[in-house]
Amino acid sequence: MVLESLGVEKYLEEHIESANYLFRAMKYKGPETTETKVGLRAHRDLNVVTILYQINQVDGLEVQTKDGEWINANPSPDSFTVFIGESFSAWANGRLHSPFHRVMMSGNKARYSVGLFSIPKPGCIIKAPEELVDEDHPLLFKPFDYAEYIRFYHTEISQKGESSLQNFCGF
Repeated sequence: MVLESLGVEKYLEEHIESANYLFRAMKYKGPETTETKVGLRAHRDLNVVTILYQINQVDGLEVQTKDGEWINANPSPDSFTVFIGESFSAWANGRLHSPFHRVMMSGNKARYSVGLFSIPKPGCIIKAPEELVDEDHPLLFKPFDYAEYIRFYHTEISQKGESSLQNFCGF
């Protein structure tokens, strides 16, 4: 649906073939206090797409708005939360937003969730299609190897400024 909305559905097979998938169960232990504590630090996903399902109804997921405000993301029991990763944002030449999100916990109950992560295969080069680059949307990121980006992300210099992706391959 996303590729179709961008007018680049012809890349669907290529997109599917270029990814591995990881399914992960996550537990965030309650801090056993009324004080709110970080369960997972603020970050943007580096991958392509993340689909989250909250198993129990223990809230804690927060998303940062473009204005910098943190809001609770309290999904209904039969819904999923979908995050665009930085790799997909770069591939879409910035037409998709990869939001900062975190988990903040309070109380005694643990928060359980599961996630399905779409991750570029080793050797995959992330490059915006020509159809998404024009005068109104100049190229934002140089083509990059996803594995090299992951290595860069874990360096001190990547964490300076607003975006590690911009630090790595932005113009």
